[in-house]
Amino acid sequence: MAAACGGAIGFERERRFKSAGIRTHLIVALSAALMTVLSKYGFSDAIGSGVTVDASRVAAGVVSAIGFLGAGVIFFRKDAISGVTTAAGLWATVGVGIAIGAGRYFTGTVSTVVIVLLQVLLHYRTPLVKPQKVGTVLLRLTEPQMEAAVCTRLAGIAERIDSIHFVRLESGMVQITCEVIFPADYNSAELVRALKDIPELHEVEMHWP
Repeated sequence: MAAACGGAIGFERERRFKSAGIRTHLIVALSAALMTVLSKYGFSDAIGSGVTVDASRVAAGVVSAIGFLGAGVIFFRKDAISGVTTAAGLWATVGVGIAIGAGRYFTGTVSTVVIVLLQVLLHYRTPLVKPQKVGTVLLRLTEPQMEAAVCTRLAGIAERIDSIHFVRLESGMVQITCEVIFPADYNSAELVRALKDIPELHEVEMHWP
């Protein structure tokens, strides 16, 4: 159950091309549940003769340890920080795993549903939260070696690049799909003018939601 709940949270992150997706969240939730079960029952044979066991110590250590994994998905780029929501989601996934490992199945399941709903409903693409113009930029390059240069150029144009996804096409070209946040008055013609001097850039597409 912990693995299923973690996978549900990770599925939403994977659809948005985040660095921590289904596998990461699934393993985190499963591991948290495992540690909680071990904390409760794994040392029962040592109890007695003046030995006592605190069933919450291992679970408490899991909550502290997840900070290292969360820090690995946070990036600082162009005066903007990205990955904080994913890191918070990992931390919440630990809570879900601990709840299920402790036998609080209803609490863990409901928390999973609430987390996924919040991530979906409060994403910047939704009408509830849309302070800037958000679009998907599709780039096709004839030279794979130019991936970094084109992404750097795009990062200098946009307010923020939220995600980047690379695909090698059968034709030998590389397709780069980016979720990009632009200033509210930005348009596709400005993007084409900013990138047209790159000879390896075969095609540019911009899609607004």
